[in-house]
Amino acid sequence: MAAPPATVTDSATGRVDMPWLRQQLDSSRTLRHQQVGVALADAATGALLFGYNEGKYFTPASTMKLLSLAAGLTLLPDSLPSLRYFSRGDTLFFQGTGDPTFLHGDVPSRRAYAFLASRPEKVLAYCDIATVPAYGPGWTWDDFGYYFQPERTAFPVYGNTVRFYAAAPQAVRTGPGAAVRVLPQRVRVAPRQFAPLTERASPDFRLSPDQDDEMHVYRTQADNRFTFVPSPKRWIDEVPYRTSRPLLLRLLGDTLRRAIVGAQWRPHPARDSLRTLRGLRADSLYRRMLRVSDNFLAEQLLLMASTRVGYRDSLSSARAIRYMLKNEFKNLPDRPDWVDGSGLSRLNLLTPRTLTAVLCRLRQQVPEARLLSLLAAGGGQGTLRKRYFEPGPPKVTWFWGKTGTLTHTCNLAGFVRCKSGRLVAVTFFNNGVPGDDQATRNAMQRLLSEVRARL
Repeated sequence: MAAPPATVTDSATGRVDMPWLRQQLDSSRTLRHQQVGVALADAATGALLFGYNEGKYFTPASTMKLLSLAAGLTLLPDSLPSLRYFSRGDTLFFQGTGDPTFLHGDVPSRRAYAFLASRPEKVLAYCDIATVPAYGPGWTWDDFGYYFQPERTAFPVYGNTVRFYAAAPQAVRTGPGAAVRVLPQRVRVAPRQFAPLTERASPDFRLSPDQDDEMHVYRTQADNRFTFVPSPKRWIDEVPYRTSRPLLLRLLGDTLRRAIVGAQWRPHPARDSLRTLRGLRADSLYRRMLRVSDNFLAEQLLLMASTRVGYRDSLSSARAIRYMLKNEFKNLPDRPDWVDGSGLSRLNLLTPRTLTAVLCRLRQQVPEARLLSLLAAGGGQGTLRKRYFEPGPPKVTWFWGKTGTLTHTCNLAGFVRCKSGRLVAVTFFNNGVPGDDQATRNAMQRLLSEVRARL
């Protein structure tokens, strides 16, 4: 008996459907308890191949980073704008553009560092620029101590986080026949300026009932005081620090080994020549942002993009978002509710068919090989390293994309390479997921593997 066709077309409406996929979505024991939305399209033509609640709005979580990628590709040059500056007499005036790479631990660029350290002017004057609040709209305030929610600033240093490196405690014997003694665990703090603000937890240190007992380092909410809890094993923690202008000036001065003063940004239109220093290649930032779902890079990306539109006297995520919605995204199937760059906010809303349309637009804007190299790859790196590949040999990756995870939210968006060679853009939203989401991840992989086989 011949297998049913992968797709069927309604002769009256021209609508394409996949009855077998619809039936499996309807009958899934895992998916029936949550809100599910799916949209598949031919990546080359943008033609919709399948929709399931495709016009309903969902919380997209980190799949919003695909819209931020589109903003960067549209508004930013090949290399990131690191800082703006002008020179007057013996003073170099400079201000931030939102570039997050200055001494960043994962995507470091030394271009701005070398530029400032080698300037001939006697005085380096940092100038403020109006910037968005440290946290985005709808962010969870009590995540202030987690690595994934650093503060947004105009001139980040060290990724606006402190890293703590703890070696395994050493056991020593002071002499023949002496008892073994375990030395206190040593913790290295980077940047070192935060070491005096870091202390070992006292014996009577107690967590509040709502704190995560799997963390090693805890920061007080109001200031930069850190407490670490020793462990019998080595560990590494990353904790955001609370940003301020005085702290920025001190960190820059200590790092550059030059005095940094604060000043007003008041260039004279006729006498002062404003310039922008170019830094890291943008693809390096995009790749890190998408593969490991780096929220901080995504937020700073929108701030940098805003320097290319409208007024240059401020850094505004909303300004970049408005530009994209009015121009590049004006023909999307459904208007996004888009409030931040990372997807941390639950105020973001997308429909599956809209995000799939964004994927198809990215495919038309960027050569396929380059686009897929920016995304997390199944069996490769980042959030998809354990899924979406055939083990081989040789190992065959068949999905590239972006995950989106919040509590009760488990989403996926990207590209399936079918066995026929066809590239299919897919959005798979799951909201209201009760309990653990592993069953949902397994269901998505199983269904998309069938899409790969049939199309």
